[in-house]
Amino acid sequence: MKCANESPRVALVLPGGGARGAFQVGVLKAIAELLPKAARNPFAVLSGTSAGAINAVVLASKAQRIRHAVAELEHVWGNFRCHQVYRTDHATMLKSSLHWMASIVLGGFLVGAPKSLLDNSPLRALLSRNVRFPRIQDAIDRGYLAAVSVTAAGYSTARSVSFFQAADDKQGWARTRRVGVRAELHLDHLMASIAVPMIFPPVQIDGEYFGDGAMRQATPLSPAIHLGADRILVIGIRDETADKPPPKDSPPSAPSFAQIAGYMLDTLFMDGLYSDIERMARINQLIDSVDAEHRGASIADMQAIDTMLVVPSQDLRVIATRHRRDLPVALRALLRGLSGRRPSENRLLSFLLFEQSYTRELIDLGYRDAMKVKDQLLAFVSGAAVPRLFAPDWIQRDLGSLHRQ
Repeated sequence: MKCANESPRVALVLPGGGARGAFQVGVLKAIAELLPKAARNPFAVLSGTSAGAINAVVLASKAQRIRHAVAELEHVWGNFRCHQVYRTDHATMLKSSLHWMASIVLGGFLVGAPKSLLDNSPLRALLSRNVRFPRIQDAIDRGYLAAVSVTAAGYSTARSVSFFQAADDKQGWARTRRVGVRAELHLDHLMASIAVPMIFPPVQIDGEYFGDGAMRQATPLSPAIHLGADRILVIGIRDETADKPPPKDSPPSAPSFAQIAGYMLDTLFMDGLYSDIERMARINQLIDSVDAEHRGASIADMQAIDTMLVVPSQDLRVIATRHRRDLPVALRALLRGLSGRRPSENRLLSFLLFEQSYTRELIDLGYRDAMKVKDQLLAFVSGAAVPRLFAPDWIQRDLGSLHRQ
């Protein structure tokens, strides 16, 4: 357990979200500006999944100067084009569509089963050029970082696997359907973590194929806790304002494939996070309700964990719709084919729109939203006294009296 006079070990948790990950960069930009100019990475533990894994690894590889790390992230995310992430040329899109159709019609004979809807080999090339993986161990050895974790989902074992690189005192863990495995992180770990099912191809690591880490990550805060964090900042990628129900006098319409796919991605990336935060609030309430000297064996070794959640103040689907025409023509045609004539693909669009007009607006939104809570944010990352949970009003209302200020 941490001694009373020790500074809290602050972790940064970055969930997935495809192109929505640009919002995280905006929040990180604000944090970097709030800290002293030459400040190093303030997070002892970095934990990322899917697009969040990319951001976490870049921060880890440049932990000596957080401003340099964030500037690199902003440069890449702010200048994204879809063709840098997946192939968007007409020939590739037509070939993919025909492959899926032929596979369904022929039952997999002659053409074989397709591995994914999109080819993300351009992203592999981009990450290979820009991420310096050997610098991660150097940052750990120099004390700029205690651990960094990248989570992926194993298709054969049906487990959530958090591959982590850390100081020697950090140990792996094994729980039902989730494990922590020490590894020297490399490009395949990132490509596996971002391999969204059906959309991007799975990646083989040590004899097993892996896909997007959010698939089986029921407890996304867990890797950070296992790696020693007692204070966790989470940068989410979804505004929780509920959609208005359709008018009672309008006939219901069946959801399109694109609408279902977007719904599944939204659930995949974020629903587990909010459940985990609620679980954390309950545990904190239990621990805080008993004085330390009166705690029995069952909670004597438990420690309350401060949590702060920053999420977009605007609906990213609406922002994506404004930039829809920046999407490559071939991909727009594919989305139209999946959604019909209705504008029901906006949720899926918000994950796939790796275009600079959209990502720059998300970076700006993340920066503005972070600056709205700059005092609380700076206190949180610098180790000052903070509430047990700092989160948007809708989280506070949902949790009710579960947490104690």
